[in-house]
Amino acid sequence: MSEEMKNQEATQDELDQFVSLKKGDTVKGTIVKLEDNQAYVSIGYKYDGVIPIRELSSLHVDSASDAVEVGQEVEAKVLSIDDEKEKLVLSKRAIDSENAWDQLQKHFEDQDVFEVVVADVVKGGLVADVGVRGFIPASMVERHFVEDFSDYKGRTLRVKVKEIDRENNKVILSQKDVLEQEFEANKVSVMAGLQEGQVIEGTVQRLTQFGAFVDVGGVDGLVHVSELAWTHVDKPSDVLSEGDKVNVKVLKVDPEKGKISLSMKAVQPGPWETAGDKFNSSDIVTGVVKRLVDFGAFVEIAPGVEGLVHISQISHKHIGTPHEVLKEGQEVQVKILDMNPSEQRVSLSIKETEEAPAQAPKSERPARNNAPREEINNPNVSLSNQGLSITLGERFGDKLSKFK
Repeated sequence: MSEEMKNQEATQDELDQFVSLKKGDTVKGTIVKLEDNQAYVSIGYKYDGVIPIRELSSLHVDSASDAVEVGQEVEAKVLSIDDEKEKLVLSKRAIDSENAWDQLQKHFEDQDVFEVVVADVVKGGLVADVGVRGFIPASMVERHFVEDFSDYKGRTLRVKVKEIDRENNKVILSQKDVLEQEFEANKVSVMAGLQEGQVIEGTVQRLTQFGAFVDVGGVDGLVHVSELAWTHVDKPSDVLSEGDKVNVKVLKVDPEKGKISLSMKAVQPGPWETAGDKFNSSDIVTGVVKRLVDFGAFVEIAPGVEGLVHISQISHKHIGTPHEVLKEGQEVQVKILDMNPSEQRVSLSIKETEEAPAQAPKSERPARNNAPREEINNPNVSLSNQGLSITLGERFGDKLSKFK
């Protein structure tokens, strides 16, 4: 057989193969050229196939290069073929979608975890290409609230199939379910390792009106507002910020309810622990009136250290109630009468910091010899003892002598 005849046979075989290509066939090929709105694929046919941009991906893409690259192996479905015009139109999206639904259904049934790349950020959530359009609602992205998703595009997320509806081309994905499952598993492990009374370091995660949630190894424990400090705290945000590193003491672990109670003030020296070194009896210090009661006033002389000023120690003058001379919030000078840190008790006095008022002078009686002397024989003038004695002696001396 001549070389020419062999070439003719080879050509005829190729033509027979080419003719067998028909609409609906699945072919494999390689991306050989990209244009903005289409990609050229070599499938071993007499001319290259074309994948229009809308058939490249289940998601909207602005350019063919956003979906595929030159040299990439692809599988596509023949949408139309016209040998006369040498026009072969293919769809990568159709094959991806067919394969995807089967795989997504399996993911849904197994509830296993797989990775997706965020293709776009849209109103209400994120979009990922999983062979079909996969939607991750905003509420299913993280365990915590996210205000701005603008930097999520291109991120790889670990998700589960939350909902699948092939008929309506609907796939809902959730990363939050994955994170919640891992969190709960970790929570059980961490809580098993915690002991009441243990002091550990944590990170402030969230602040609320009633306290602060602190991460202690992947699990959040609550520091109630009353356990933030020895002094009164109105709002946790007054003393803490999210991200702060803090030392906390484990007060209680409740695995059944999944709750951990923590305290910050328990790892800090209490006010009474330092009060003994700071104050001594007879010291005069500045304090603030915190409470008024019938029997006296409670005055704070240091954060968390209050002492009683008994009503008898408030003023030098007699008062019926402390309210007559004091008011809550008033700053006063007090003298420490007795300091007992072990019993958390201190006795105070306000009046001992003030000078006692001078006593009003008593009305003076006339001195004995200061009365004006009159004539001795004038009985109506002198009423002094001395004068009376002289007058009586002189006047009645002769008669009195008879009784001697």
